[in-house]
Amino acid sequence: MKPVLLSFGKLHVYAYGMMIAIGIIAAIYYMEKRAPKYGMDSDSAFSMALCAAISGIVGAKVLYLITVLPQLLADPSAITMYLSSGFVVFGGIIGGILSCMLYARHKKWNFIKYFDLFMPSIAMAQGFGRIGCFMAGCCYGRQTDSCFSVTFPADPFSQAPAGISLIPTQLISSCLLCT
Repeated sequence: MKPVLLSFGKLHVYAYGMMIAIGIIAAIYYMEKRAPKYGMDSDSAFSMALCAAISGIVGAKVLYLITVLPQLLADPSAITMYLSSGFVVFGGIIGGILSCMLYARHKKWNFIKYFDLFMPSIAMAQGFGRIGCFMAGCCYGRQTDSCFSVTFPADPFSQAPAGISLIPTQLISSCLLCT
């Protein structure tokens, strides 16, 4: 509904990226608070979470680039546009989990034990990311006549079709992920 939060000339602060950042910060904070219950000190938990966050961002971007590969091959000059927009959450989850597996192996930790620690935080981060999707107008649901719908206004930065009642799948998903 509001893809751009702030603008300073040609510099824009996008809601999608801001919500992803808030989600990552909230997830790390929540995970650090739960870490002692799993026998992990906050510094070790933070190190593993930072590794997961960086790998998750890279994985999400790589999977996004794979999804737009046909367009990218048709117009290679558009690489900067694709690098500055879009993520695919499944790539982020895969990248984050793989890096945590490697990190745990390197530290000789039981990965499954820490996987239980991290998974609620991953769901929380994705919940914030889905709010970012809603604000950016991406990942919207099907057209509907239901009273439980949302209509996106015309906005050059929004990906949703303007003036059409849509199922707010982003908000439904966010609520389910954060419960």
